[in-house]
Amino acid sequence: MNRSEIRGQRLASLFLLGCLVFNYPILSLFNRPGEILGVPVLYVYVFGAWGLLIGLMAFVIEHRRA
Repeated sequence: MNRSEIRGQRLASLFLLGCLVFNYPILSLFNRPGEILGVPVLYVYVFGAWGLLIGLMAFVIEHRRA
């Protein structure tokens, strides 16, 4: 397998992970009353997971083997 195939498979895996973490059963776990530093828990989870997925995608795309 060449690098572009592996990169494509990793990005597809990240897409599926994103579908999982933004699906109803997982989101309902964080839809609770309460706040973290004045921000509702659900918002912290959504934006944190979103930022983590973006960071992982950037890592997969920019990662080079030495």
